Amino acid sequence: MESDWEVELGGDAPVIEAHWAGFVDLRKEPSRVEALAEVQKYPALGVALQRLNASRSPVWTAKCDFWPRLEEGSWDADEMDALAGETLCAAGCYIDLLPAESGAWTELPQAEAACRSWCAELRDRPFACGRADLILRRVWMGEDWAGIGVTAYLTACGATESAAQQRLAEGLSLFAGILNSNSTVK
Repeated sequence: MESDWEVELGGDAPVIEAHWAGFVDLRKEPSRVEALAEVQKYPALGVALQRLNASRSPVWTAKCDFWPRLEEGSWDADEMDALAGETLCAAGCYIDLLPAESGAWTELPQAEAACRSWCAELRDRPFACGRADLILRRVWMGEDWAGIGVTAYLTACGATESAAQQRLAEGLSLFAGILNSNSTVK
């Protein structure tokens, strides 16, 4: 799977609001995943959220969203390892991830190591028509800085909207599996 990571920690860069007003702690209440509006629109996202919030997962999720179709030109076919006919439609999602171990990513090198490891493992998996982009961001819990988190953007393309969404589901499954099999968060 094509993948890359970058750092957005300075100035006006977006931040992860860990305990925002609509936050649902899926680690404590996994059954509530089905009530999330994003999951009702795209059930495959719910499956990934359950895996990423499982007790053995090295991360937990703070927020997500799903886009059933991306505007033409908002993705690059070359970056998706796709053939020309497979780039007609695209779908995407994001998931904000934080380390399950409190204080694990308080320094940039710790979070960088996790992203490097995940991207390397993703690149080793054959997966056409999709990519993952991991963005390191500051995390806030209420008014307090709480370290560094990752916003994971997953995108997939296909000849039809349905094909793109199916490929995204497969990419989400691959992504969640890699994170759960690789506990590099320290």
